[in-house]
Amino acid sequence: MTSRRLPDRLSLRALGRATLARQLLLERASHLTAIDVIERLAGMQAQAPLAPYVGLWTRLDGFDPRELSELITTRRAVRGPLMRATIHLVSARDFVRLRPVIQPVLERGFAGAPFDVSRADAEALLEAGRRLASERPLTRPELGAALAQTWPDVDPASLAYAVTYLIPLVQVPPRGVWRQSGAARWTTAEDWLGQPLGAGYALEEVVRRYLAAFGPATIRDVQAWSGLTRLTEIVDRLRPGLRVFRDEQGSELLDLPDAPRPDADAPAPPRFLPEYDNLLLSHADRTRVIAAGEPIPLLPGSGARSGTLLVDGVFTATWTVTRRDDAAVLEIAPFRDLREHDAVVAEAQRLLNFVAADATVHDVRVAGPSSG
Repeated sequence: MTSRRLPDRLSLRALGRATLARQLLLERASHLTAIDVIERLAGMQAQAPLAPYVGLWTRLDGFDPRELSELITTRRAVRGPLMRATIHLVSARDFVRLRPVIQPVLERGFAGAPFDVSRADAEALLEAGRRLASERPLTRPELGAALAQTWPDVDPASLAYAVTYLIPLVQVPPRGVWRQSGAARWTTAEDWLGQPLGAGYALEEVVRRYLAAFGPATIRDVQAWSGLTRLTEIVDRLRPGLRVFRDEQGSELLDLPDAPRPDADAPAPPRFLPEYDNLLLSHADRTRVIAAGEPIPLLPGSGARSGTLLVDGVFTATWTVTRRDDAAVLEIAPFRDLREHDAVVAEAQRLLNFVAADATVHDVRVAGPSSG
């Protein structure tokens, strides 16, 4: 009688290193383009429209922000509602295949939001919204005001949010372009990208994409990242081709067989992340990179002015850049002892050179005690 081999166990530190490797946070990539990274990460969180620039800077060697700006203005990359019903930056080819898969997430998100369009005919409302957004890009207030001409007894904001949740819309430049600013204006994905939405990725492919970017992971992790539910049957179909591990608590972790899983002691240099980076938001159990349940700051703004800091692969501090005249100051606020102080400051200087290249004075400050 042959005994069944028990799954290998991954320590919390090894689990973190595996995810950091896939997120290009152990070593910056020198052989990938920005669009390669965006697709490799299965999209980048982008409510703060400039946040992906810092996310790419911290992952790509020699990243030039003009590369991403060109991708957005030439419509090869696009920002729109996707996973978890939040704004993501994805490639155009991923948007047309991901959006149909995520549609139930957006429908559920709208149903659970404090909006009421019950006095409007749903089909007519969405058709009117589609037509208006096709004519020219509109802000939500503009869209709501236009729709309210037909449904004057319905809250205009609710009308606008119904359309931006339920119809495949995207936000257009100059929003999301480096060194530019603009209100969030929406148009249909089909008009902007010049192609209809596809049939959608198979759910099996979506799960594989997630594991490649964030694994090893539990089914709950996949659901936390995507907002999709009832994935057990999908994962069971994939299971024969997956590698199974256990974490320190004995929970099952699934992974692609050939995905990188570095040694638990692999070096993890200090890395500055932008607002809303998916590394910190895409697992049900975030302890692989967040110790003791430290809350993730979700600050308002356009991005590239604040974020989080990883030291030895763990969320250790927040950072903020302030500008005054020709001076730029990057302040680091640790909530635990800041190890690798000199390496952190050196990396902070490089970040300042990126986000505040036009400033003549750069200063890095560390709040509170630190230890080297």
